[in-house]
Amino acid sequence: MSTYLASLQSAIRDLLAADERVCVLGEDILDPYGGAFKVTQGASTTAPDRVMTTPISEAAIVGVGVGMALRGLRPIVEIMFGDFVTLGADQLINYASKLPPMFNGKAAVPLVVRTPMGGRRGYGPTHSQSLEKLFFGVPHLSILAPSQYHDPGALLTAAVQHDGEVTLFIEHKLLYPARLHTQSGDGIYVTNAPGTDPRFPTKIVRNYVQGTPDVAIIGYGGASLIVHPLLAQLADEEIRVAAVFPAQVQPLPAADLIAAAREAKRVIVVEEGTRAFGWGAEVAATLNHALWGQLEAPVARVAALDTIIPATRPLEDLVLPSTRDVEQAVYEVLA
Repeated sequence: MSTYLASLQSAIRDLLAADERVCVLGEDILDPYGGAFKVTQGASTTAPDRVMTTPISEAAIVGVGVGMALRGLRPIVEIMFGDFVTLGADQLINYASKLPPMFNGKAAVPLVVRTPMGGRRGYGPTHSQSLEKLFFGVPHLSILAPSQYHDPGALLTAAVQHDGEVTLFIEHKLLYPARLHTQSGDGIYVTNAPGTDPRFPTKIVRNYVQGTPDVAIIGYGGASLIVHPLLAQLADEEIRVAAVFPAQVQPLPAADLIAAAREAKRVIVVEEGTRAFGWGAEVAATLNHALWGQLEAPVARVAALDTIIPATRPLEDLVLPSTRDVEQAVYEVLA
């Protein structure tokens, strides 16, 4: 079974080989280094003239990517740490996402900005955040965040090949070495949500074979790392769980989430970003509006504390959500 990292590496090399319009920009991405997390390793050997190392200026990197996309290329921009995506926010929010609707679809910006988010590496307050929440609600900006139940390389390929769409592609740092669980096995059953977008599918992961779930746990990206070990544990306690992981977190795949919540009637939303004004709040509002009076408990939320992320592991563990936090939320909604 492939790892998250290997899937991304292979996809980038294949995209470069298959389409001369594809190019990659970022800091320290050339071989042999291949980027801070090695995602672009091998890419500059595959296409040395289309993999370009850049100065340390996220604003410039994203801005050049926007220009290349406007000229018909398919740029993949790497931001070394997700914390630095704030430096490219002007280009993403005020230019890349706005140009297609401003020109009535005649200006396409097929730009993909990849970046690692998340903590648990001891990198401290400025290198451990999940800042994708800053871009939630920006019109015409697609945000993808593959979990370990997705094939991230396939999602990246679909994003690069998608016409006219600006995509922020979130990769959790701890997922890179993780084994993918794209197929059923080891007591879990992985399927696509019925009717989901096949390019960016919502995955349903069940710890049971028959019956209906006692609770639905909705999350994305790195949240799969803290939910996964809980599935077998709750199965031993005869608690049926349907874990729901959309690949696309914006626009929200509302139909997929509503269907899962309607079946379970109890819902927990998990995210590694801070709790206030987060993705979980939007999911909860969407479900409450669609299923008012049908849920058997209020939508519960598990997220990071509203503070900075410390560098020391014990304090980092206190701030970031854990498997134990999700487990406690399950017992609370069941009660």
